[in-house]
Amino acid sequence: MPPHILLLGAHGKIALQLLPLLLTRSWSVTALIRDPSQTAAILATKPPSATGTLDVLVDSLDAIRTTADATRVLDKSRADWVVWAAGAGGKGGADRTNAVDRDAAIAFARAAAGEGRVKKFLLISALSVRRHAAPWWSKEAAEKVKKAADSLAVYSAAKLEADEVLTVVGEERRREDKGFSYIILRPGTLTDGEATGRVEFGRTEGPGKVARGDVAAVAAEVLGREGANGWYDLLGGEGKVEEEVERVVREGVDAREGESVEEMKGALERAIAREEVKA
Repeated sequence: MPPHILLLGAHGKIALQLLPLLLTRSWSVTALIRDPSQTAAILATKPPSATGTLDVLVDSLDAIRTTADATRVLDKSRADWVVWAAGAGGKGGADRTNAVDRDAAIAFARAAAGEGRVKKFLLISALSVRRHAAPWWSKEAAEKVKKAADSLAVYSAAKLEADEVLTVVGEERRREDKGFSYIILRPGTLTDGEATGRVEFGRTEGPGKVARGDVAAVAAEVLGREGANGWYDLLGGEGKVEEEVERVVREGVDAREGESVEEMKGALERAIAREEVKA
C-alpha cells in the first residue's frame, strides 16, 4: 500500500512545492494547516494526473504543548510517515519560536517514535544548526556557519533541541525497529529562485544557498529512498537530485558525524521536564 503522509506546516513555502511531488508518486497526504482559508491553496497543489489522495486537517501547532497533543493529531491522520515543514517564521517573537520550532516539533518527534504505525519522520532543519563544527569544514567555513547560527540565536537553539531529540528518540526506536527511519534535512540559506534540480547533498563544504524548490525535490526523493536515515546537509550544487540522494544513501553518509548522541540526551531530558510542567 502507498504510504499515507502527515505534512505539518503544509501552507509553508517548501511544503506547497513538496505537495505535488508527493502526490505524483501516488502517496496520500493529510495536509495540516491552522487556517481554514488556506484549504483552497492546498487542494490546488494536486496535479491533474496525480493519483495520490489529498485531504486537509485544520489544527494549530500553537496548540501542541505535549506529546499527547501530537499523538491526538497523529491518530486523526492515521499517518505512516510524518514530514515536519513547519515553523514560526519569526512571527510572535521568542516565545512562539520556542513553542513551535522547539516544543511542537519535539512533541511530534516523541509521539511518532513511540507510535508503531509511523515508520518515517522527516524534519526540515538548517545546515547551521549543530552543537559542534563539522569535522570536515575548514576553519573559515566553521566561522561562517557559526555566524549564521548566532544571527538567529533563538531559532537556532530551538531547532537544535528539536534535531537532538529526534535523533535520540529515533536511535532508540531503531534499536527495536530497523524499519523506522528519521531524516533531518538541513538546507543552507533558503531562496525563492527557480529550482535547478542540482544540489550538493549529504556533507557540504560549508554555508551556502539553496532554492526552496530544490529542498522540496530532495525531501521527496530521500523519503522514497530505502535506507535513508540520519542528518543530510543540502546546498545548491552540480549533482542531479536523484543521483546525489542515491549516492549519499548508498555510501551511508551522515552529517551527524562530529556530534554525540550522549550529549543530545540532555535536550530530551529538558523537553520531558518542560512537558511535565505543562501537563
